[in-house]
Amino acid sequence: MERTFITHRVREDLGMSQVWTLTTLDPGGLDRPEKTVVPGVWETHPKLKNYRGRGVYEQDIVCGGNVRFWFGGVGFRAKVRLDGQLIAGHYDAYTGFEALALGIKEGLHRLSVEADNRFGEDSALQFPNDYYAYGGISRPVTAQRLGDAYIVRCCAAPERAGDGWQTRAEMTVRNVSALPVNAVLSLSLAGACQEREISLRPGETGTFAFSLFCGQAESWSPEDPKLYALEALLSQDGKPVDDWIDRIGFREITVSGSQILLNGKPLRLRGFNRHEEYASFGQSVPLKAMLQDIQLMRDMGANCVRTCHYPNDPRFLDLCDEMGLLVWEESHARGLSEEQMKHPLFMEQLRRSTEEMVLQHMNHPSVFIWGCLNECADDTEYGAKCYEDIFALLRRLDPSRPVTAALVDRPGGRVYGSMDVVSVNLYPQWYLEQTSAQVLDRKLREIAANGGAGKPVIVSEIGAGAIYGFHDPLGEAKWSEERQCAILEQQITAVMDCPDVCGLFLWQLADVRVSEEWAMRRPRTFNNKGVVDEYRRPKLAYRTVKALFERMARKAE
Repeated sequence: MERTFITHRVREDLGMSQVWTLTTLDPGGLDRPEKTVVPGVWETHPKLKNYRGRGVYEQDIVCGGNVRFWFGGVGFRAKVRLDGQLIAGHYDAYTGFEALALGIKEGLHRLSVEADNRFGEDSALQFPNDYYAYGGISRPVTAQRLGDAYIVRCCAAPERAGDGWQTRAEMTVRNVSALPVNAVLSLSLAGACQEREISLRPGETGTFAFSLFCGQAESWSPEDPKLYALEALLSQDGKPVDDWIDRIGFREITVSGSQILLNGKPLRLRGFNRHEEYASFGQSVPLKAMLQDIQLMRDMGANCVRTCHYPNDPRFLDLCDEMGLLVWEESHARGLSEEQMKHPLFMEQLRRSTEEMVLQHMNHPSVFIWGCLNECADDTEYGAKCYEDIFALLRRLDPSRPVTAALVDRPGGRVYGSMDVVSVNLYPQWYLEQTSAQVLDRKLREIAANGGAGKPVIVSEIGAGAIYGFHDPLGEAKWSEERQCAILEQQITAVMDCPDVCGLFLWQLADVRVSEEWAMRRPRTFNNKGVVDEYRRPKLAYRTVKALFERMARKAE
């Protein structure tokens, strides 16, 4: 797994070329195989801008023994083969997965990855939507040599314990050999260390609990994002055979009445919704562009970001950890009707996406809340049951963070009482004629009357559209930069002046491409509500938001 820091000192990294050969399999594709760079999406190729089909990525790699391939993201179905033999499959583009090749002969091998971004009956989460479903290997690929057993993951959750910090961790280890494995497993963090002897039967995967008291470790906060290495080591016969390195921050998120507390202090959120997309790169965003987005948000005075509507690249979360930007991360599901939620594969695919998100991203201290099911059918009995099931799954996987869901603004919501933090998407003066203050007052009364009384409330989406470079001197035309500024000023001011709201996430940081099926609803086939365009060119709204967010920050001090 590629991160912004070293993740292994013992496990051998085999190294992989970023240059692959791409062959398309369906009409509208390439005439012949071509070289391409991974990570990358095929829509950046001039002949594949609207290609919806299958593509096969191939490269040769010298390896042998037990090899673990890690794929950060493939859009949105994947089949992985080594020398023609299927070794892994995966659905959904936004979480990582492994492919194991065991006991292979040392030498040259052909690695093949089939990506498929066709909509179909086997896909309950990916369908024509208000963002684009890209094809290709969108996140980094790594290859590592394993021994008889290896560390699959280590999930840790710090909590206050008297005058220090207690960290509870679960480490998962897998025996891939045909013989029993006896080993010593140790975990080190902030000067504390614990070890235990473990035994695994052939082919067995075991999870082992650790508890470390870390004394006077410094707390993580947006103002001082202190990070500590979480180092796991697997040893046999006194020799290290595998390791796993991650990072955590010591911080505590709690809900008290109508407030969200970070280390006991109320949060006043001012942030952006951000799709993982950039004009020149599609969904496969380079690290430098991720950093630029964080710098833009911070320059405007933001202290948080929402990863709409899916788990993000862990390198983006690494940067948020390092720079103190709070993150709302959510599992993949957006805008589903009750009929779509009754798809026979929906809950299975959603549960898997949710579980993968939490297990892969739980250690990031910047993630302060888990979300799910953006703007789905929360107003029906069946839809509400789906929400409640995923809330329960999130709490079981990670009881250390609150859960929420961004709900569409409509009457009849049934899940306000089920979530820890109530979140609503509101678009006054854009889709609604009422003022922002009127809409907020109505919605807060509705929330209180339907199970959400006394809970924290977040405006999870609010905003207005503008096409970059379109100006109206009178400031009245929709899609003009001037009209966007006027609406955003009213919206942000109304939220800022409302003591019953914890903050807001503007929709959105940057313009993003949408599915072709949405073209008649979205000028340019883009959602144009960004304060910068898809190339990060600032609209007039950039300066407006910066002034208002800075005023919010001063008011919160």
